[in-house]
Amino acid sequence: MARVKRGVTAHRRHKRLHNAAEGRVGTRSRLVKPAREALLHALAYATRDRKQRKRQLRQLWILRINAAARAHGTTYGNLVAGLKKANVTLDRKILADLAVRDDATFGRIVEVARGA
Repeated sequence: MARVKRGVTAHRRHKRLHNAAEGRVGTRSRLVKPAREALLHALAYATRDRKQRKRQLRQLWILRINAAARAHGTTYGNLVAGLKKANVTLDRKILADLAVRDDATFGRIVEVARGA
């Protein structure tokens, strides 16, 4: 069998790695092994933070809803319990958006929750 020299394959793989590690500082963008480590860590952080972003957004929505609910004389827990009893199916994202952008509509929703 003929001898296979792997320089082209390795060079292509390293080039792809260096392009992905672009913007890193020092050794992490220039040498292969540290660049690979930096890239693996970056991918792990990205995966973790995609999960955390969902948690953080839900926390923010609840915070905004609670602030608006207290301005209308109730609390977040009472508002959500009242909406559940009244069979109003608005999720927290929509409620938070209404609390920030449309105070009059949010006030009517609070009244519906109080009535239930």
